[in-house]
Amino acid sequence: MSGSTLGTLAKGSSMPADHNDNAFNAAEPAESRADRSDTVSALERGISVLRCFSEDRPVLGYADVARMTGIPRPTVNRLVATLLSMGMLKAAPAADRFMLGPGVVSLARVFLGSLDVRAAARPSMQALAEEVGASVYLAVRDGMEMVLIEACRPRSSMLSARLDVGSRAPLPNSALGRAYLSALPEAQRTQLLDSMRLLRGPEWDALAPNMLRAIDEARRLGYCLSLGEFHREINSVSVPLIGPGDEIMALNGGGAAFVFSEERLRNELAPRLHDIALSIARDIGGHVPVPKP
Repeated sequence: MSGSTLGTLAKGSSMPADHNDNAFNAAEPAESRADRSDTVSALERGISVLRCFSEDRPVLGYADVARMTGIPRPTVNRLVATLLSMGMLKAAPAADRFMLGPGVVSLARVFLGSLDVRAAARPSMQALAEEVGASVYLAVRDGMEMVLIEACRPRSSMLSARLDVGSRAPLPNSALGRAYLSALPEAQRTQLLDSMRLLRGPEWDALAPNMLRAIDEARRLGYCLSLGEFHREINSVSVPLIGPGDEIMALNGGGAAFVFSEERLRNELAPRLHDIALSIARDIGGHVPVPKP
């Protein structure tokens, strides 16, 4: 399974009001692309157009795409025309506006349908959600974010982030992203953190300290927290899970901060999530990173 996925297109979902990472979906930093000689730039640009769309930006115009990707307007026009002809985009009711087309949805369904890990994870995730009243998520990395490939919620809950399959969470301030980063080999993690620092600019200094502490905690304890840092009033805990092809995933549980205190996350949810991760790993031939105190 690849770390990059069209899973975000499988089902729409409302993102938290403080989520501002959409611009990071469109294209990765030029520094990380400059030394690649085995890629097709036209294809990269076409995919960057598709990645401009998100749950809160379902309809875009030519100028929007040019601004978000940095691609010249004439090239954007040609890329959009090509994607329209292939069914990856479709015209929106407003003039010179467009949205994702059915071709993208069919690819997303194929991707999601091929993930055996979802079938292995869903029963235990749903059981935990019902038992403790938490939202439970499984996610993989896509660019500078984590994208949910499975989401289980209790039938009734007082407050939930209401994320669903395809929703995204930022790497530095979500528990999902921090768990993923903790499981990366050190060299890869350093490279990814450098790219995030360039993308985040001035806000990086405020994000980095809590993120680095959480990554260190995940490596020592096997789990990490995000306490109202991604979605206000929502606390969560995540554990990393590694598939048979060394693909890194993260399993997450949490909910309203007044229900899921830091103490409850550490003492109740973290051990349960770790047990579920071990069970999933056994079923798919993967493993869970061993904490290093």
